[in-house]
Formats: sequence, C-alpha cells, structure tokens
Amino acid sequence: MRAKLVSLTLLALLAAGCAGSGQTGQPQAGDTRFVAGDGTMQLFAAADRKPAPTVEGETLEGGTASLAAHKGKVVVLNFWASWCGPCRAEAPVLKEVAAKTKGGGVEFLGVDFKDRKADALAFERTEQTGYPSIFDQPGKVALAFQGTVPPAAIPSTLIIDKQGRIAARALGAVRYTDLMNTVTKVRDE
Repeated sequence: MRAKLVSLTLLALLAAGCAGSGQTGQPQAGDTRFVAGDGTMQLFAAADRKPAPTVEGETLEGGTASLAAHKGKVVVLNFWASWCGPCRAEAPVLKEVAAKTKGGGVEFLGVDFKDRKADALAFERTEQTGYPSIFDQPGKVALAFQGTVPPAAIPSTLIIDKQGRIAARALGAVRYTDLMNTVTKVRDE
C-alpha cells in the first residue's frame, strides 16, 4: 500500500510540475511551469549507488530500446519533452557529449515524457540527437525509478555506470562541462 501511495505521489508531482494542465498532459499556451533544477551533476559514491530499474520501451521511431541492451557500458539517460523549454536548451549539449563519448563506451538514451508523438518526432528531426528515445507518454519509465533516484523533473539526466547502478543525477538543463566531466569520471572508473 505504501509503495502504491509513493508511486501515485511521484506521478502527481511529475504531472503537476512538468505536464501542465492540458487534457493531453501538456502545458497550455504560455504555461511555463516546471520543477526547476540548476543542472548541477550530483555524483554518488560507488558504495551508495542503487541499481537502475528495468528501462525498456518502444522508441519514437518504432523500434525498441532498453538499458539492458547496453550492459557493461555507461548510459546517459535523459528525460525530456518537446514542450519543455529547458529541454530544448540542453539538446545541443547532449548531442555534442553523446557524439564525443560514443566511441569510448558511453551510450545515450532519451526518454520522451508526457508528450505528443508527432511533436516529439519533430523535435528529434530538428535536433538530430543521434541516439534513440523511448516514447513514454504515460510516465512509466520515470515511475520505475521510485525508491531509487527518481528523475523528479524534466529535464533530468541520470548516468548509469557499467554495473547498471545510478552513478549521477542532474535536475534541470545540464551544462556541457559538468556533463562531460561526470560522464568521463564514471566511464573511467
């Protein structure tokens, strides 16, 4: 019962903080509400890291993606939506860090949260991220992190280490230097 209550609370916070008040779960015109974060990477000591939950789903392009497919690699998991201004601002940073670290054993996976698929696809065409995104309209992927290190807002970025544990988290739009330094540190462990 307690776990269900916590799950429902997290879903309510995500919906209230990020999704606005429209029937589709998206903000109305002029609605700029989101849970703020400053994008600072919080690195967790190896002894304090919790295993990432199972993350899998259909991608925006119709394929499938999962954390398990990247076992033994560092994975940067970014929660975003096309209607989220800070998500748009950080997209070039994510794209650049993804391109620079791909050959070094780092994979990126997006999670498109509470979005319309057509809008998300348009965002991906514009940004050309170079990595897949799971289409998570209902927010199930975010809820899977309840009890560990929940994303808590969008944009949020989690770094999963080679052992499948949550190594770092940033709430808000990430900055290039912070993301690159943290990804490199976790990769080199």
